[in-house]
Amino acid sequence: MTESSEVVDICRELIRIDTSNYGGEDGPGERKAAEYVAGLLDEVGIAAEVVETAPGRANVLARWGGDGSRDDALLLHGHLDVVPAAAEDWQVHPFSGEVQDGYVWGRGAVDMKDFDAMLLSVVRERQRTGRAPERPVVLCFTADEEAGGHQGAQLLVEDHADWFEGCTEAVGEVGGFSTTIRGRRLYLVEAAEKGMAWMRLTARGRAGHGSMINDDNAVTRLAAAVARIGAHEWPVRLTPTMRTLLAAVGDLAGVEPTPENAPALVEEFGGAARMLGAVLRNSTNPTMLDAGYKVNVIPTEASAHVDGRFLPGFEDEFFTTLAELTGEGVEIEYVSKQPPWEMPYDGALVDAMTRSLLAEDPEAIVAPYLMSGGTDAKHFTKLGMRSYGFAPLRLPEELDFTALFHGVDERVPVDALEFGTRVMDRFLDEA
Repeated sequence: MTESSEVVDICRELIRIDTSNYGGEDGPGERKAAEYVAGLLDEVGIAAEVVETAPGRANVLARWGGDGSRDDALLLHGHLDVVPAAAEDWQVHPFSGEVQDGYVWGRGAVDMKDFDAMLLSVVRERQRTGRAPERPVVLCFTADEEAGGHQGAQLLVEDHADWFEGCTEAVGEVGGFSTTIRGRRLYLVEAAEKGMAWMRLTARGRAGHGSMINDDNAVTRLAAAVARIGAHEWPVRLTPTMRTLLAAVGDLAGVEPTPENAPALVEEFGGAARMLGAVLRNSTNPTMLDAGYKVNVIPTEASAHVDGRFLPGFEDEFFTTLAELTGEGVEIEYVSKQPPWEMPYDGALVDAMTRSLLAEDPEAIVAPYLMSGGTDAKHFTKLGMRSYGFAPLRLPEELDFTALFHGVDERVPVDALEFGTRVMDRFLDEA
């Protein structure tokens, strides 16, 4: 079996294991996938440990490589859970791992069982052929990333930090994929993430009959706060990472990037603009509302959920403005509150990522970007590691890749998986 065919097979098998994460205790958990991954590592002589943080919520940890010449270990991490999928909405069953039209289809094909498969196939091939890296590596496959990592990376960092002793750098998901701008392929390496503030707003008032005057209506107070928060236009703020990315785009477009033309430059990314446009500003999106139980009863309490994301370096602005928008009489409770992070885009690891990509695609451009969502890197950076997103994929220009994250008909090109294994193999020599 060749490395290229194995990456496809592993990706398909992982997709077929339903690890849907509903954000609570519902769902199948990650145990079956963790056992599969541990078995693949054990099969080639890499001792893997399955760590459960709750029943069925399983993570895999293993140490690999290192010839004693280096003590700066590298963490390579991916997550095993996926968001749910409704089969009736898909062209193929989301847990079939079908290969069709040159793509592997299924939930997790791009988020992120593709990277898990690339990593596993490269590690297995190198181990079989006696090419373990000189640099020590910690392999980590986590649970619960899709719900904030609280049952996965967070507890590993808090309760099993000894596994990561010596790790100075980390590489995970959502980076290294290509987009095409003005005929040039540009690979985006994740070098920063927005912070996350998932919040529950609660307003309380005086209950009463719906037909009577009531100037202490919880629904009215909450609705006004939600409307202000949802309608607020946050100003453009450019972090160092986005200045670097927009400078690369500006070179192609023949303009100098500024906060004023940044939105226009982001539009050069086509479908990817939906993600990159979100990292020019802080954001607050109301997502859930809950109040009342009968049309003629004014309830005592009303609540709403808001998904807030804030840029590195602009946390104070975010929370100060949020308090002003929310106003008096509405309580803010944080369901999940995680800091942003931003790494310098320089050094040996960045050079290794760049060289390994350009070796396979010499005419391409490589640049950093700021991620709008969150990954397990939020937790691993707490241990002082430099973190980057680097799951390399060379993608066709016509594919709206970012729409596939958590979307219907999620799929990854077979040749992109094979490209990614070659790049990751080179990267392990360079890193």
